[in-house]
Amino acid sequence: MKIKDLLQKETLIFSFEIFPPMRDGDITELFTTIKELVKVDPNFISVTYGAGGSTQDMTFEIASRIKNHVETEVLTHLTCVQATEKEILEILDHLERENIRNILALRGDPPKGEHTFTKIDGGFGYANELVEFIRAHGDFSIGVAGYPEGHVEAPDIDTDIQNLKKKVDAGADFIITQLFFNNDDFYRFRDKAVSKGITVPIIPGIFPIFNFKQIAKIASLCGAAIPKSLFDQLSAVSDRSDEVARRGIDHAIRQSEDLLGNDIPGLHFYSMNKSNHVTHIIRQLNIDRKVHYESEKRITGGTV
Repeated sequence: MKIKDLLQKETLIFSFEIFPPMRDGDITELFTTIKELVKVDPNFISVTYGAGGSTQDMTFEIASRIKNHVETEVLTHLTCVQATEKEILEILDHLERENIRNILALRGDPPKGEHTFTKIDGGFGYANELVEFIRAHGDFSIGVAGYPEGHVEAPDIDTDIQNLKKKVDAGADFIITQLFFNNDDFYRFRDKAVSKGITVPIIPGIFPIFNFKQIAKIASLCGAAIPKSLFDQLSAVSDRSDEVARRGIDHAIRQSEDLLGNDIPGLHFYSMNKSNHVTHIIRQLNIDRKVHYESEKRITGGTV
């Protein structure tokens, strides 16, 4: 089913993101994780590219297996990186043959070894161009990325919202946000988007921290600020991985609880190819899905 139809049909959806292993990597372990994820009945699983557009073929292989063998809806990422219109058209034809109807259209990061994105001859320079091309050449539901704290390359949040509007106007059906840790950032972003005429659903992206070393990498890659109170909590137990995971997951639960009370269409969890922490969160949130669990205490928290 197309995600745009799911969003109209369901009062609340939730999903997970996974990524392919390194090029030529073994996907057996990944599918063990996927089988655990589908036990909590996600509406879809998204499959990313590797950095700079690498692992593309593996992305499509994994997406096809999830859709056609695991029989769970899938959202495959597609970027502008090193891709001509002809190549994108071939990919769209391939996705249609594999019964994949959902695409997250992204500009993408520069190829490995490069620091800036450069449009190639016959290719695309911006995500809105890719969205427009997909819309004109296939029957897909198209998602795009949103950045609650602004894209790292944007001069300010207002400029970034203008760029988001271009993607929506080009034909995007929904928005999935980059990860964030302070819900006020998401609410401000959503309000600004609505004020600029963006009316498609905006799905918040949640990243449960379970490794202290992730924090510096997160900040450098996507510009998501770690609230001082959360950083201090994690820093105090940085040498105890189990306690870091517990506190990071507890924060994600409280964050999700607060979002669920503020009119969101769904939750998208960045799994980091692990199942235990994200499935635990879903169970604690007690989201009403087809799968029924033993009664579990609902975790509540204050403002996140």
